[in-house]
Amino acid sequence: MRVRTTLGTTLVGATALLVSAALAAPAACASEGGGHAATRKAIEAAVAAGVPGATATAKDGHGTWSATAGVGDLRTGQPRSTADRYRVGSITKTFVATVLLQLEAEGRISLDDTVEKWLPGVVDGHGHDGGRITVRQLLNHTSGIFNYTEDKDFGRDYFTEAGFDRHRYDTVAPRDLVAIAMKHAPYFAPGTAWHYSNTNYVVAGMVIEKVTGHPYATEIERRVIRPLHLPGTSVPGTKATMPRPSSHAYSKFTDPNGPTYDVTNLNPSFASSAGEMISDSADLDRFYGALLGGKLLPGRQLEEMKTTVEATGIPDTRYGLGLMDMKLTCGVHVWGHGGGIHGSASAAVTTADGRHALALNFNGDWSGDADAVLDGEFC
Repeated sequence: MRVRTTLGTTLVGATALLVSAALAAPAACASEGGGHAATRKAIEAAVAAGVPGATATAKDGHGTWSATAGVGDLRTGQPRSTADRYRVGSITKTFVATVLLQLEAEGRISLDDTVEKWLPGVVDGHGHDGGRITVRQLLNHTSGIFNYTEDKDFGRDYFTEAGFDRHRYDTVAPRDLVAIAMKHAPYFAPGTAWHYSNTNYVVAGMVIEKVTGHPYATEIERRVIRPLHLPGTSVPGTKATMPRPSSHAYSKFTDPNGPTYDVTNLNPSFASSAGEMISDSADLDRFYGALLGGKLLPGRQLEEMKTTVEATGIPDTRYGLGLMDMKLTCGVHVWGHGGGIHGSASAAVTTADGRHALALNFNGDWSGDADAVLDGEFC
């Protein structure tokens, strides 16, 4: 995608959180009518440019189409699979926002509730005040809360090869992640600007647990994964290994020209409800298609989710509630999100009516042009 925000403080070699989306009616495009040659060419180009492998699946009125390029295992040369499961990073945020909006529809929470109401004393320190921050501001990144992944110590521990090697299997509690953010001043007063912050969604996951009495993972499983029959989708918690089928995931950390490291196994609790989920391309197509097609939220809540603010610094992009609106180079709009975590960069988008969806994954976090893949499919 044209913009990558990162789990770390550096764009190259850190965990890439791809951001994407947009709005508008589906247009006639090269991929419609059953042809996806431009999409295939774009994923092959990503591999030629250095990504170990890529997998993509599109779903539209003509059916389902899938393709792969490159390898899933650099040692054996095993190719990637269209059925690969992979870590989806910040795509998790759309699932979290969906659950909170369902809870709002049930009258159990309001988007205008303060964080302090549900989590007293959690967002407090160095100018942070949970009594001035609403749930809506968490979900659209206008809270001003510091992004814990921009903390220098956290970056050293998780986004360098040596730090990752020491900490890849550590368990980190959500409150500990929020506490990292509270050591810093907020970016701005709540509601006055926009800044992407993973801390927002860690707090959002904690709110879900407080409202329901269940971990956010349980609510996603009950409300989204099971009803939509998403067999490749899971919230792993502290489980470090990947379910099968899956490919290996690779990182170069801070040096895009340096050695390649296998980072497949890790404890994703450091990403928490901001980015720990696993899925596959077919499931992501089904999820975003169902979401934009009105099958997961009542009309009022879906409109709330699609009410956007300017994503400052990201051209042609606006951010809703866990959902992004992105205008492609040809003027077509798509809705969705992107995400990355060590060794995995993904994107999943759909047209505004949910009828034409695409999900893709690169199993390397230092290269790959997801924008070109989206253009190939929708333009």
